[in-house]
Amino acid sequence: MKKQTFIQGAMILLAAGIINRILGFIPRIALPRVIGAEGVGIYQLSYPFFIVLVTLITGGIPLAVAKLVAEADTGANRYSPQRILQISLSFTLTLGVVFMFLCIIFAPWVTRYVLTDERVYHTFVSMSPMIAIIAVSAVYRGYFQGKQNMMPTAVSSIVETVIRIICVIWFSWLLLPRGIAQAAAGAMLGALVGEFVGMLVLLWNYARQKKYMDQHLPILESPIEPKPAISKNSIGSEPGLLRRLLAISVPVTAGRLVGSLSYLAETIVTAQSLAIAGISKGLATAQYGALQGMIIPLLLLPGALTSSLATSLVPSLSEASAQGDRALIHKRMHQALRLALVTGAPFSVFMYVLAEPMCLVLYNDASIGSMLKLMAPFALFIYIQAPLQAALQALDRPGKALLNTFIGAVIKITLILVLASRPEYGIFGAVIAICVNSTVVTLLHARSVRNLLQFRFKVMDWVKTGTGMVIMGAATLVIYEQTASLLPFWIRMLLAPLVGLIVYFIVMGWTKMIDFHDLSRAPIIGSWFKRRS
Repeated sequence: MKKQTFIQGAMILLAAGIINRILGFIPRIALPRVIGAEGVGIYQLSYPFFIVLVTLITGGIPLAVAKLVAEADTGANRYSPQRILQISLSFTLTLGVVFMFLCIIFAPWVTRYVLTDERVYHTFVSMSPMIAIIAVSAVYRGYFQGKQNMMPTAVSSIVETVIRIICVIWFSWLLLPRGIAQAAAGAMLGALVGEFVGMLVLLWNYARQKKYMDQHLPILESPIEPKPAISKNSIGSEPGLLRRLLAISVPVTAGRLVGSLSYLAETIVTAQSLAIAGISKGLATAQYGALQGMIIPLLLLPGALTSSLATSLVPSLSEASAQGDRALIHKRMHQALRLALVTGAPFSVFMYVLAEPMCLVLYNDASIGSMLKLMAPFALFIYIQAPLQAALQALDRPGKALLNTFIGAVIKITLILVLASRPEYGIFGAVIAICVNSTVVTLLHARSVRNLLQFRFKVMDWVKTGTGMVIMGAATLVIYEQTASLLPFWIRMLLAPLVGLIVYFIVMGWTKMIDFHDLSRAPIIGSWFKRRS
């Protein structure tokens, strides 16, 4: 199958991420209309437990498999990509099946004493098979990413999202006559079907690739690969490979667990702090719900780009590192950071300049725009954090990323406790803490990358992007305000960002921050830029 360049891989995953983000709003709007807020609560209640288990099993597996497969293709290790796939799949599937049965067996106890709502039982049981399915999908996604073929991952994620949306709404509607708890379980079954179909798409792509290699590349294995002395079906037959897999995946998994536990602690500490500040429980729940359910998802919308960059960066840097090509590593880092900065900046500007009207359009609540306005400038640190963290993981420094994340989590929880408990700050204490956390972790990652690679960050990239942001923000604000008496609100909300974006891209093109040569290598739109470059 065709191997994509770093830019092509990032663009493919970006397109899939954007499509998934847009589609993801459909169940957010439709599901509450079918099963109500209480049903959605039952549906969501099992997810924190589920996320912890999935993180434990597959947290670092895709990255580890991608890195090892990329190294194998350069001859940097003695294992073939197929052997890496076999061992990884055996390991994760075993864990997935074990945890799946444990969840089913202990479901009554977990739903009663841990989740404290027995109505979650059917939803929890319906969720359990997804653990094994996601375990399989994670390995195959890592394999394709290591091959620098991002299309299977992109296609499977889109298909999974579409099927999940249809089945979540359909199944919950079918089971609604049986009660809210059953309807919530139906929604979870819909998510299960989506994950299963997404896995089938990955398996189908692998079967196609294997058939192609068998027909056209009969001698694909590295000639230096030693033949195992014992059965290939045994995980223990390749202890070195399994140790290498765990050495990469365990620190990454630990880092993600730190994030998950930090989120859990953040929820508990914020609620307690707001209570200390004298804010009523109902208002505190509403404010925190607005922050985590409305503002944060909006800020993370450009995460489709940063996650695609991070995913593409791991095999690219691993391959360059295996070849000892320091210049290529620096080039890829500059490309990733520039793309994250240039494409994330317009979102940050829009969310700052049009915070209130944007919240009014999306959530019918302009009052929460003040939180969005405060967080928008710091969103840039969130957008460039993913490529920096991916670089540390790809270059065998996941422990650095883990330590930086842990330091940021401690600072965030401490600030929430100190600030949110004060009446004059309230929920804005949590907002400030989250902004400080994203800034500190990003700066720590940047320092680690600089020390590891003797990497020089291009300060002028920030100056040029900042200039473009100021000019763009001014243009957006002028159009929005000066047309208030001339155009309807909806037209202004479309016209102002469009004019601002055009101005921004003109500035970015003039300052050479946008590389049209890179765009010419992107899928679909690349041919258009080639004709004009």
